[in-house]
Order: sequence, then C-alpha cells, then structure tokens
Amino acid sequence: MEPIKIAAPAKLNLTLDVLGKREDGYHEMKMVMQSVSLADELTLEIQPGEGVALSSNLGFLPLDGRNLAAAAAMQFREATGVNYGRLTICLTKKVPVCAGMAGGSSDAAAVLRGLNQLLGTGLSPQELAKIGERVGSDVPYCVLGGTALAQGRGEQVTPLPALPGCWTVLAKPEFSVSTPELFARLDGQRLRCHPDTAGMIAALETKDLQGVARRLFNIFEQVLPERKRGKVEELKQLLLHCGALGASMSGTGPTVFGLFDDEGTAQAAEAEAKTFCREVFLARTL
Repeated sequence: MEPIKIAAPAKLNLTLDVLGKREDGYHEMKMVMQSVSLADELTLEIQPGEGVALSSNLGFLPLDGRNLAAAAAMQFREATGVNYGRLTICLTKKVPVCAGMAGGSSDAAAVLRGLNQLLGTGLSPQELAKIGERVGSDVPYCVLGGTALAQGRGEQVTPLPALPGCWTVLAKPEFSVSTPELFARLDGQRLRCHPDTAGMIAALETKDLQGVARRLFNIFEQVLPERKRGKVEELKQLLLHCGALGASMSGTGPTVFGLFDDEGTAQAAEAEAKTFCREVFLARTL
C-alpha cells in the first residue's frame, strides 16, 4: 500500500472564553477557532506486522501512546475494529510545541483522516471527530478545521461562516506557559472581561474582517503571571504598530498572532517580530 502525506494545520483562537468548572473536573469552554496554513506534515504507511511505529524530526517528542498521533492510531483501530497491520507514522513538526496552537491535536486529527483514506473505511468527518474525542478535547475541531465554534470541553464543534481570507503573523515568545496553572489561576479569580463571542460570530456572518479583528480576545491573557503577561502585551503592541488589524494570544499561549489584510504589511511585521523572538511564522488563514 502506497504511503500518503497528510497536513496537520495549526489553529488559532479568535476568541477563548471559560464559562466555569464542571462537575467532571473539566472546564466549560466557548471558543471561535480558525485553521491556518502553518502545518505539520505526516507520512502514513501500512506495512506487514502489527503496532504503531512513530518517528519525528524532533528528538524530544515521545514516540509512544503519550504522543497524540500514536494515540489516535490506536483509537481508530479500537473504534473501527480494522486490523490494519503495522502503521508507520513519520511526523515532521513545523508547528511549535506547547504553543497554544493545537499542534499535537492536529497531528492526531491528521492520523484519523489519513487512516480513513488509506483503509477506505468511509467514515464521515463527524464520525472521525467522535473518535477524536477519545484522544483530546481539541481533536474534533482539528478533524473538521476551518472556522468553527467549539463548546463543552472543546469537543462540541459547530461550523461558522469562513473568516475572510487574510494573513497572520504568529510569534512564540521564548517562555513556556503551564495550562493547569492558568486554569487554577482562572478558578481563583472573578473576571469581568469576556470575549464578545456573539459579536464575533456576527462579524463572520457579514464577512467583516475589521469587526473580527476588533473582537479578538483570550480570557487567559488576564491570568498570565505578570512578567509573561507583559511580554505578551508587548508583542501584541508590536504587531499592531506594524499594521495588524487586531492581535491576541492563542490557546493558553504563549503564541501571539496578528491578522493582516495585506501580504506586504504582514511580511514587514514578520521581519520586525523576529527581532523580538526566534519562532515567528507567516501564514494564511484556511
């Protein structure tokens, strides 16, 4: 069976809201998500034998079931009952790790889509997304992609009108952010500012890119440790100064992105951002 290559696009949060903690320990989320052209690349091949063999260009990544790509392959086999033999996955990472852009979840979603194609199982995107729920909260969205509202733990995905095509500059500061710590800090505060999710959806419905950019908002920015919050704000201001229509942090960070309606302006902002941090990318919205 011939190997196939599958792209795993990064996601951005146009909005991110946390509505409260649930009885099951998870948090109730409400997020408008967007796929971009920055993507990992996975090569999948079925061979004689059994099991999953994962390799990557990044030596520090786990290559067993702790990696969501491998976990997705195992869940696909369990859900469909298809014994596909030995699956080899070659993962080329381009999306930064632990950056708030769902790189691992998108890898898992790519494996699900790839196995469906390789094996001819004919599952719908919604059926693949259901399998993805077993792997991670962001995986269902990453299976479906595009512009969407994600609710619940993130697994309840509703397609939205597409974001008008634009450019984005993504910059990851050189520090890490602890997701459990941010949720804990969020639980300990009463925040007054929340995203205008309804307004964001209305702007998407009318294809109002300026309106979308004005409503970019991530609740987690308010609970970042002070020094990290300052760095994120500094980077947002840099992108805005360079012509971004709006700027925000994605996920639990630390990646900051800006939306641009002009490629040349975005390229100039990319160059400027590279003087501030090492990992900077120019991408199109999908």
